[in-house]
Amino acid sequence: MLDKDGIAKRIAREIKDGYYVNLGIGIPTLVANYIPEGINVVLQSENGLLGMGPFPFEGEEDADLINAGKQTITTLPGSSIFDSAMSFGMIRSQKIDLTILGAMEVSENGDIANWKIPGKMVKGMGGAMDLVASAKNIIVAMQHVNKAGESKLLPKCTLPLTGVNCIKKIVTELAVLDVLLGGGFKLIERAPGVSVDYIRQATTGKLFADDDVPEMILN
Repeated sequence: MLDKDGIAKRIAREIKDGYYVNLGIGIPTLVANYIPEGINVVLQSENGLLGMGPFPFEGEEDADLINAGKQTITTLPGSSIFDSAMSFGMIRSQKIDLTILGAMEVSENGDIANWKIPGKMVKGMGGAMDLVASAKNIIVAMQHVNKAGESKLLPKCTLPLTGVNCIKKIVTELAVLDVLLGGGFKLIERAPGVSVDYIRQATTGKLFADDDVPEMILN
């Protein structure tokens, strides 16, 4: 199985040269550390930053430079800082080529729940609602099962929805999956050493898998 950095490494392989990419809170922020060499991308943070670099080394943090999750970050030559109105104008006008989000649940129809667990304190939905409504392409970085071992890839989300029928691809510690147009998860790759049967058992939603599913390539 992959750890969080492994999930981020695999997602980084989906980024194409010239992309403008928004990284959500959690695992997605780690993707900034694994952009392949020779790939020129511009990372956007919805709190008002274009041209985000990798996380700073210890002792080199600048408290004035933070991402949407309030983590200290670095900027790259040519980066720009602006207000949230311009940032969300960028998102809503579909200037972002790829959005990478975390999730609590994803349904087999591509619905996503990633902002609230009923009964627990929550500050708000943040930028996720705008991102899922406007993004051309969304990849979810998430754990396949919760702490109780229950699947988070479901026939239907049980938590309050963030967006409907919007997720295209999911990368978990077990697998890479596409969300099919007619509904269901298509197993594309499996984590090194993880069997297709194991992934089937960990997926409550409808899963389609070929007999020979390749392992992920992470390097």
